Amino acid sequence: MTSFMVQNHDCSKNKMKRNLKEALSGKLKKSEMELMPRSFDMIGSIAIISIPPVLRKKEKLIASAIIKLNKNIKTVVKKAGKVTGRLRTRKTKFLAGINTEETLHRENACVMRLDIDKCYFSPRMASDRLDIAKQIKKNEKILVMFGGVAPYALVIAKNSKAKEVWSIEINRIASKYARENVKLNKIGNVKIIQGDVKRVLPQLKKQKMKFDRIVMARAQLKENFLHEAFMAAKKGTIIHFHDYVSEKEMPKKAFSRIFEAAEKDRVRYKILRWKEIGEVAPYFYRVRIDFRIL
Repeated sequence: MTSFMVQNHDCSKNKMKRNLKEALSGKLKKSEMELMPRSFDMIGSIAIISIPPVLRKKEKLIASAIIKLNKNIKTVVKKAGKVTGRLRTRKTKFLAGINTEETLHRENACVMRLDIDKCYFSPRMASDRLDIAKQIKKNEKILVMFGGVAPYALVIAKNSKAKEVWSIEINRIASKYARENVKLNKIGNVKIIQGDVKRVLPQLKKQKMKFDRIVMARAQLKENFLHEAFMAAKKGTIIHFHDYVSEKEMPKKAFSRIFEAAEKDRVRYKILRWKEIGEVAPYFYRVRIDFRIL
């Protein structure tokens, strides 16, 4: 029996599974029902689903049923490609509802406007963003690398007493939305910087700019960017480093990457904790390693 789970929505997966099966009863074969996607992401009013090739002719039918079952969903699109490139963009195909890629997403007392195709954003990271925000002490100076439309910066600013939050993002469109989102949330202590961290951080180093905490919610990239993070760190800085590892390698592979980067830059550190953030593919996970510079 197939389960149907909504990410970032308060509807139970059992209720959605039951209702969706009822809505599609007589329209899909039993074998087709078993191939239904197990989950979908919900960003604002847009649902993003994965449709197996064998269900391609029924994708619009499935999408329409999802809209009818959830009043908060106005648009349904399907994934038409993976998140790729340094700008972390993806392709989607419109299936049902209002034909748009832009939406207003609400999370952790924040609102965020974004284009789902042109800006990387994961609703599945909501709990991670709040978890980090709750660890921040009064008057800390925070750096968010790979800031996107500023979800981490906004959640930190709204849910902590941080003094300043700097967010760096290479994607110009995402940076534009980030600035808009700062205004939407009426936040005065968030600074958005559009640029490549490889170029921005050496400039901040020249200005002797250091941070109390660095958030590295990086995408699945070949480089780990720890060398750049160390430039902005000082004694006592806490770094939240995201990495991607297989189930068998978790979390040792991530530990080894930090060790190798620290050895190369002659940086002393102490691992504080590690946390599994979520499964990104079968037996492959995103993990977060928190460590302090000594």
